[in-house]
Amino acid sequence: MKRVVITGMGIWSCLGTSIEEVKDSLYNGKSGIGIEEDRLKYGYQSALTGIVKKPVLKGLIDRHLRRGLSEEAEYAFMASSEAFRMAGIDESYLDANEVGCIFGNDSSAKPVIEAAKIMDEKHDTELLGQSFIFQAMNSTVTMNLSTIFRLKGANFTISAACASGSHSIGLAYMLIRNGLQDVVLCGGAQETNLYSMASFDALGAFSKNMDNPAEASRPFDRDRDGLVPSGGAAALILEDYDHAIARGATIIAEVTGYGFSSNGTSVISQPSDEGCLRAMKRAMEDAGVTASDIDYINAHATSTKQGDMFEAMAIDKLFRGEHALVSSTKSMTGHECWMAGASEVVYSIIMMQNNFVAPNINLKNRDEFSEHLNLAAETVDTEINTVLSNSFGFGGTNSALVIKKFV
Repeated sequence: MKRVVITGMGIWSCLGTSIEEVKDSLYNGKSGIGIEEDRLKYGYQSALTGIVKKPVLKGLIDRHLRRGLSEEAEYAFMASSEAFRMAGIDESYLDANEVGCIFGNDSSAKPVIEAAKIMDEKHDTELLGQSFIFQAMNSTVTMNLSTIFRLKGANFTISAACASGSHSIGLAYMLIRNGLQDVVLCGGAQETNLYSMASFDALGAFSKNMDNPAEASRPFDRDRDGLVPSGGAAALILEDYDHAIARGATIIAEVTGYGFSSNGTSVISQPSDEGCLRAMKRAMEDAGVTASDIDYINAHATSTKQGDMFEAMAIDKLFRGEHALVSSTKSMTGHECWMAGASEVVYSIIMMQNNFVAPNINLKNRDEFSEHLNLAAETVDTEINTVLSNSFGFGGTNSALVIKKFV
């Protein structure tokens, strides 16, 4: 089996649009959550959301190609461009080599709704033009990135709810480990427009603490009242170790384990501690590590009672009495949904590189299920060598990744 390393990463999120900016937000516990008043006018119960900067693509991408980009694909282009730069991969390399593209994305609401509005009003498909189809498909991110960067390798999208970004990294890792690809661009992307989360808002799952947006997302806290939607994109360059060394790339981390499971329950939105546990165990066994080897756990914890509870139970079963610090970066970002599993790997690597654990902000009163977890309520300056990153989603899909400092 080949070693799989990370040679580049990029991020476009409510915490910032560069690695350095995101590092500062993570270290200082700075929330990226705010209010979008238009959501209330549209009919949402909550106006809370992660505030993500809109990319300016003019001058970066040809106008013809820009027309086919969905919002999440725009974010993904920006994150991917940064990841390629960090990896030292330019156009000449991409033209001469086979690079794969796997992204997590599980919906593209805005172009579907806008196209439907035109049809309802005009009843004429010719008025839709040619761009809606390329924006509306779940594969909008991979089809656009593969076209813009002229990629020649694996090209597909992972739709696995809020574990999509994590599974994309896991599958890229498996392709490289088994010798099927040398380099894969992978990650996750999530649109943030007001159309994107209306059906989620209908579940009553969102926090309504609109008076204090920065305090609205409260993973593991007894007084939480729901999650906060967010989005953007995160991208990573995964590479065969020998290939990376041969081309003189700088290696920033190593993927050593991937675990997955399904809950096997009969309720589509019901989390499961046993499902979480199986994914974590499988990732750790794949990596050849034990609980005592893990320094930091980036929890999926979204700030909902059930989700936080079942994950806390699973982590407690594996890690009670161990030294691993735990935090949910969603306390600062909100729930980045389809991108979360990828962005949280980027956040974890930033912590690893800079020797700190980001805080689980807004943790004032732990709930009863997290009382035995080694939660970091404040920033902790400490060396991190091995990270476990958890991602779980509707339908019982679970993913866990083990990332190691490269030595």
